[in-house]
Formats: sequence, C-alpha cells, structure tokens
Amino acid sequence: MTAAGQGDKAGCVPQPDQPLRRGWTTGACATAAAKAAYAALLHGGFPDPVEITLPRGERPAFALAESGFLADGRATAGVVKDAGDDPDVTHGALIRATVRKLPPGAGLVFRAGTGVGTVTLPGLPLPPGEPAINPMPRAMIAAALAELAGGAADAEVEISIPGGEAMASRTMNPRLGILGGLSVLGTTGIVMPYSCSAWIHSIHRGIDVARAAGLTHLAGATGATSEAAVQALYGLPEQALIDMGDFVGGMLKYLRAHPVPRVTVAGGLAKLTKLAQGRLDLHSRRGGLDLEALAALAAQHGADETLAARIAAANTALEAFSLAAAENIALPQAVATAARHTAAAAIDGTGIAVDIALFGRDGTLLAQA
Repeated sequence: MTAAGQGDKAGCVPQPDQPLRRGWTTGACATAAAKAAYAALLHGGFPDPVEITLPRGERPAFALAESGFLADGRATAGVVKDAGDDPDVTHGALIRATVRKLPPGAGLVFRAGTGVGTVTLPGLPLPPGEPAINPMPRAMIAAALAELAGGAADAEVEISIPGGEAMASRTMNPRLGILGGLSVLGTTGIVMPYSCSAWIHSIHRGIDVARAAGLTHLAGATGATSEAAVQALYGLPEQALIDMGDFVGGMLKYLRAHPVPRVTVAGGLAKLTKLAQGRLDLHSRRGGLDLEALAALAAQHGADETLAARIAAANTALEAFSLAAAENIALPQAVATAARHTAAAAIDGTGIAVDIALFGRDGTLLAQA
C-alpha cells in the first residue's frame, strides 16, 4: 500500500557478502499482538510468546513487549518489530493491538490507532476512509482470532504504532494520501533482507494512485533533486511523481501492465548514463558506470581519440562530462537520447510516450530526449 513497507526511501543498500537475517513484517507483528490480546479476553491470560500462522504456513512465535487489560473491557498487547537486516524505518518500533469483543454477528472491525495512517485517496487496495491496514494483514489477523474463537471472531481491533506519524514522513505515505501515520503491510509475513521489495511496492502503489486520480503524465525520478526539477519543468502535481530511485525497470515493468499516456524518466548524469548503457537497475551493486562505453559514445558525437581516451580514464562521471563540455561535445544529449532508447524498449508496444530529462546536481536541465 505504501512506499516502504515501511522501507526507508533513503535505504535499500545491500551487503551481499555478509550473512543477512530475515525479519517480520508489520502485519505479522500486528497479528501476533492482536492474537495475544484477544486470547487474554477469552481466557484471562496473555500467551507469551504468541504463535501465529503466516500465509505460507510458517508458525513463528513472538515475545510480547507489553500486555495488559484496560478499564473499559479491552485488552492490549505489543510486539517490537524485528525487520532483520532490512533497512526498514519501522525496525524496532512497537506494534500494538488493542482488542474489544463485539456482539455476535458484528464481525471484525479495524481501527487506526496512534501512528497508523488513514487512506484518503483512491487507487489503493483500501477505499478512502479506511485505516491503512492492508488486506493481507487483515486476513492474517482474522485467521488468528478465528483460530481462538473456533469460527469468525466478533471483535474490534485497533492497531497503533507509537511514533508512527513521524516515521511515516520517511516513507511515501503522505504522497499516496495515507495520512496520520504508517501502513500495516506484508503479504508473506516475512521481510526478506535488502530485497528492496518495499520500495518496488511503493512504486506500484504510486502508479495506482496516479491512475486513479486520472493523471496522464507521470515522472519517475532517481532522487530528490531530479524530482523537484522535473516537477517544476512540467508543473506536475505531487501524485504524478514516482520515487523510483534506482528501480527504473521496476517502474517501467509495472507501467507495461498499468499504462498511462506519458512517463518521464528524470535523473542525473551518472544514473542516466547507466540507463543509456542498457541497465534498468541503476544501483551501484549492479556495477559502476562504464567509462569506456561513455568514451565510445562521445566519439560517436565528435570526440577525437585523445578526448575519448581522457574520458575513458576519468575518475568520475562528472569529470568525464566536464571533459566533453570543454570540447563542446554534447555528451549529455547523447546520453539522454540513448537512455530514452533503453526506456522505450522496456515499454515497447504499450503506446506509452516516454521521455528523458537529465539534470545537473543543482537541478539545471542539461538535456531532454
């Protein structure tokens, strides 16, 4: 439902040579807390640890960080989220469930407590007005309570995440129209370390929200500078901006199945040079910029052998482009054109118009294609 389940949009930096721990989604933690609280209402005591069943059949157990009965007949329990080695903004957060029994036939009612957001825009898996507790976590909670009740449970379940509203500012929730806090997410219950699935998920939900709003021109940006610059360039509304980071391929792949009339790919010199060289994942873990290929591109656009050799031997992309600029070689435009070929090939046959906007570090437009 959101960016960042809740993957920090500044993170997603893998350490592939180190052993990595899996973690638990916010939805799994909320399920464990809700089951413990409901068990206390039914039986008078809190199971600790509390075991739940995940969608794929795993049965992990969660220790309770807090538990207690409230004066109004409710029970509450909390679990501290362990996201493993994933760069997750909610790692270490307390996920609290407060449960109240309802009359027979009332069914299961979900509430957003402190730090859990509310949906305000269409295009997400839940309609506006609903607490941002995604369908799979709801199903997990329903199944856990039904296991205790011997059938469908009649209960009110309020999920809260203390400090969640501040954490949500580091996710894409505000842009997606999820206000007041975080989302309760997770499709398997398990966080795979550094999979960056949360970021990809947020890209998908951003496209869904934009399409539901009827927007016809989206812009995916590699970072904050290019995002602000492309928004100003085209006068785009907030919901048209997709924080794609390094995952231009993830954005374009989703657009193939969920098209819009036009998409702009915006970024800086180094990232878009990688796109120009055929890469759809722009992260450094996939390799650095190919300076020899950049030198060959410069040669195709007028660089002599000496300049091409200097570009191939440059220490950074910035140095390479500075060398080209000093000799009046329009290398940024050549990169933008080549990057557009890569992007267009990824959505070939969809009818989506794609263009490239290449910006300098200060947000200056260097080239378009």
